[in-house]
Amino acid sequence: MQPLAVVGNLSFDRIDGGPPRVGGAPFHCGRALRLLGVRAAIVARCGRGDERVFRRAFARLGLPVTLVPGSVTTTFGFSYSGDDREMTVERVGDTWSPEDVAVVPRGAWVHAAPLLTGDFPADTLAALARGRRLSFDGQGLTRPRTTGPLRLAGDRDPELLRRVTILKLAAEEAEALAGTVDTDALSALGPPEIVVTFGSRGSLVIADGRAERVAAHHVDADPTGSGDAFSVAYLAARAGGHAPVAAARRATALVGLMLSGHR
Repeated sequence: MQPLAVVGNLSFDRIDGGPPRVGGAPFHCGRALRLLGVRAAIVARCGRGDERVFRRAFARLGLPVTLVPGSVTTTFGFSYSGDDREMTVERVGDTWSPEDVAVVPRGAWVHAAPLLTGDFPADTLAALARGRRLSFDGQGLTRPRTTGPLRLAGDRDPELLRRVTILKLAAEEAEALAGTVDTDALSALGPPEIVVTFGSRGSLVIADGRAERVAAHHVDADPTGSGDAFSVAYLAARAGGHAPVAAARRATALVGLMLSGHR
């Protein structure tokens, strides 16, 4: 398998009004990587005063992490009704510069995991893609960089996607960007490989001029972090030589295991 890396902001998540929990793509990807038994370089950012909390969280996972100090930790509020989610942005974290990502290993398959638009500007994505395969989460194209109730708005800046190999979108992000989940409209976004997830209704894989649906089974559990787990499991499978549809099936199975309570 090719080396893997995950880079992105950490967060505090308040679920249904509860106390803040450790979150953010690097943490949820770490949970998935532990279950897969796969190692990756995890490069994450949080506010300086919160570093100890996050170091302890990764230590409990048994995973090393490189923490890049920031001014504030992104914070979200969540409420769920089945697959439907209401989300509020309470605090906005820092952006990543090309210098910040210099520690990401060369030659890696890397998942850039923004929480909001602007987390990874175009020049930072260009630096990440240099000598690497780049996966990118559609949250960095659709979540406005502002506090308050989250309302998606598509950013179709072609520079942000020009060097992306794999674009992962939730269904609502696909609709915000392309106005539809039509295969042709999504393909027009540019990346050669696009995966759209539909929660318990599975996913759509668009690659090599083909589109194929992958089924999933509903699991009655808190789905926070499922999209991040899917992304890194998909990337790990692709780096291990699996074709796109087979990688989506493996990622779907991994998310099912996580939601079923496997740790």
